[in-house]
Amino acid sequence: MANPQTENGYTRIANELLEQIMKLSLNGTQFRIVLAVWRYTYGFRRTAHTMPLSYIASKIEASKGQVQNALDQLIKKKIIEVVEDSKGGRKLSVNKNYDEWDSKETTTPAASIPKPEKQKKAAMKKVYGEDDSYFKMAVYFHGLVKNVAKEAGIEHLIARANLQTWADDFRKLVELEKIEKRLAKDVMDWVVTDNFWRTNILSASTFRKQFAKLAMQMASQKKPSQPKKQIDSRDKDIEFQQWVARGGDPNDFNWN
Repeated sequence: MANPQTENGYTRIANELLEQIMKLSLNGTQFRIVLAVWRYTYGFRRTAHTMPLSYIASKIEASKGQVQNALDQLIKKKIIEVVEDSKGGRKLSVNKNYDEWDSKETTTPAASIPKPEKQKKAAMKKVYGEDDSYFKMAVYFHGLVKNVAKEAGIEHLIARANLQTWADDFRKLVELEKIEKRLAKDVMDWVVTDNFWRTNILSASTFRKQFAKLAMQMASQKKPSQPKKQIDSRDKDIEFQQWVARGGDPNDFNWN
């Protein structure tokens, strides 16, 4: 059971200073830093003390990032002073001249807090109807991938696919990356038959990211091989006649 006693030590602070600090709109971290500076200055009968960020963070049980931001605000408000700055840390003190304190609110009012970028993007997301060509592409490819997933025993994972997201990936593939819809369909049909890619392309997002590589491999596989040139026997007859005309032995002619 805790039982603090002044006999075990106390921090002597002028009531006037306490009354002024109570009037400030400080956040929790800022106020705890002020208490920490008081504790390790006035609590040891000194006006300033070297206090690195890690030291303050350990004393108030906060992260260094929190301490850095809050301390910067206190220094800017002229509530905390930097008496000396050294490699070992800044020597801090509480500014007793409270007339110099800046009591303006530093926190951003809730009404003016900008919405996160992700929320803005979410609000602007396009909704694809069932008649939309990109949604139809998503449904088509989902059906192909679903069959592959079914063979692998993971059909339940594909069933939860967000077709709106798939449709948006196909829109980006066509509108941003300038891929023709017919080519996209050809690659869709091919990728689910390729022994390697059929189990590695299981979403529209992955399909879009790997599209260039997929299209090139499909084209290389579909390219007809060049037929071997057939040797015309009549050409050989002409060569034989020329050989004999030059005085060559007919038995030495290479018919191959």
